[in-house]
Amino acid sequence: MVKRGEVYWVNLDPTLGTEIKKTRPALIVSPDDLNAHLPRVIVALLTSQGQPLACRPVVSFEGKSARILLDQLRSVDKSRLLGKMGDIELALWHPLLLEMLA
Repeated sequence: MVKRGEVYWVNLDPTLGTEIKKTRPALIVSPDDLNAHLPRVIVALLTSQGQPLACRPVVSFEGKSARILLDQLRSVDKSRLLGKMGDIELALWHPLLLEMLA
């Protein structure tokens, strides 16, 4: 089962406009009860670049610096998930996500 806090490769194509394209790492942010019952998950994309903003926490992932783009949440079908890469501790991003959505 896909779990909150896990990072997967996600195939994002096709996209429109300024949406991030290609296959990218993405953090699962949807709650586990949704992940268990729905064919979709909510993800936040990861990037090694991008404009620094308060809603984009910087974390270390796979030995590299990465920004979690909490301003670019997407709901994606689980068929877009290509493989698990690892996990990011909830304490590093979850409080900020809650603050953004309050």
